[in-house]
Amino acid sequence: MHQTVLLSTAYMPPAGYLSLLSRARTALVEKEENYIKQTYRNRCEIITANGTLTLTVPVLQGSFHKTAIKECRIDYTKRWPQVHLRAISAAYRAAPYFDFYYNEIEKIITKQPLFLLDLNHALLAFLVSAMKITVAIQYTDSFTPARNAPGDYRYRITPKAAPFLPAAPYNQVFPAEQRYAANLSSIDLLFNTGPDAIHYLNRHF
Repeated sequence: MHQTVLLSTAYMPPAGYLSLLSRARTALVEKEENYIKQTYRNRCEIITANGTLTLTVPVLQGSFHKTAIKECRIDYTKRWPQVHLRAISAAYRAAPYFDFYYNEIEKIITKQPLFLLDLNHALLAFLVSAMKITVAIQYTDSFTPARNAPGDYRYRITPKAAPFLPAAPYNQVFPAEQRYAANLSSIDLLFNTGPDAIHYLNRHF
């Protein structure tokens, strides 16, 4: 167990990210790094009847040019909130705990925060609370390059690699049509296991 884990910000991050939070006293989220495309900072993956689907929060073009993640603004000229919420509802409305948690996710997304960091923080705070994870979430005030230091996971949890932490399968919405899907957003775990999510994180990651 780490006293402190250092993580990137993430949009409804995978369950392995939440598992790290469940084993730490403090989570230090990086807000001084530059925005990095095609990472969990503004995307997540869910499972649908047609397979894995990537949901991406678009950011304004100015955010691509060495912009600190804390200054990265969300692009609302695209109808991504409606697309994401429709996809989540279609994918998980049959999940056993969907009705317990979906409304809060919908409320956060439709509130349309200006900055990506604010959206991610609100969703992460919800997930931590819903999963009964007791961790203090704080933010960096300066940037330190990655040096493989213990507890530094900022660049180790990525959609371009295999799942960061191996996990035993749990019941998902489409078990008959598909094989178990790993590395999904933690909302998949929450909608399918509900209050048992914290025990799953502690036992299987």
